Amino acid sequence: MKVGVIFPQTELGGDVGAVRAYAEGVTELGFHHLLAYDHVLGADPATHTGWAGPYDVDTTFHEPFVMFGYLAAITSIELVTGIIILPQRQTALVAKQAAEVDLLTQGRFRLGVGLGWNAVEYEALGQRFDQRGRRMSEQIGLLRRLWTERAVTHDGEFDTITAAGLAPAPVQRPIPVWIGGASDGAYRRIGRLADGWFPMIRPGPGDLERALEVIAGAARDVGRDPADIGMEGRVVWTPDDPDKFARQVERWRSVGASHVTVNTMGTGQASVDDHLAALAAAHALAASA
Repeated sequence: MKVGVIFPQTELGGDVGAVRAYAEGVTELGFHHLLAYDHVLGADPATHTGWAGPYDVDTTFHEPFVMFGYLAAITSIELVTGIIILPQRQTALVAKQAAEVDLLTQGRFRLGVGLGWNAVEYEALGQRFDQRGRRMSEQIGLLRRLWTERAVTHDGEFDTITAAGLAPAPVQRPIPVWIGGASDGAYRRIGRLADGWFPMIRPGPGDLERALEVIAGAARDVGRDPADIGMEGRVVWTPDDPDKFARQVERWRSVGASHVTVNTMGTGQASVDDHLAALAAAHALAASA
């Protein structure tokens, strides 16, 4: 099981030096990959009465593709979007940006995608919130064609391309596409289309077991082997109870996760050095779990 980190987007602000120090630090610690969340815009709660989202207009987010272009020059670990809110973005542009990151990282890149929850962001980016599931299903197939074919012609419900392609091509043809989600519709989409998935539920019997059954059924319906679909769990660092952290890592390992990612946001870390110190302890525990 490969162990990575979640970039603490919301706690490092706009300090470019902190971005570099964090990436260099987790590389030196021996982590396999770095995962970054995505939001283009945040809503202002003063105007959006009753706003209940976890992020707002003051929450900091670096744009993942741009940040990964920077990180590709200073780290050798795999870079992962977890997730890009795909349906609110232009498909061909995402294909180009992902291909460039894949090229700059020499194939150390996974494109994690999902539907998102922020209707305010969809409005600002000119896409319909109520069509996002259908749009993403079409986008994934089109992305793969753009990464593997010299010229593509596509006339779909949401995108039209007439004999056009991107160059240079990515190293991985196609780039692995992983999907995040927590509904039966998302699980069926994962089974049909994804190279891997990001569960938003805890490991063990119950919700995860049922999700895996839905994914496996959808995969078999289209002739896929469910065993080929990776799974990346997430574990929050628990500074007051490191043994609990180690148990959570082991639970993901026991249910067959191919990857696990450590989150140190919201755990009392006040600086880059604090996050790295926590990750040093987490890496040692994860390796021995």
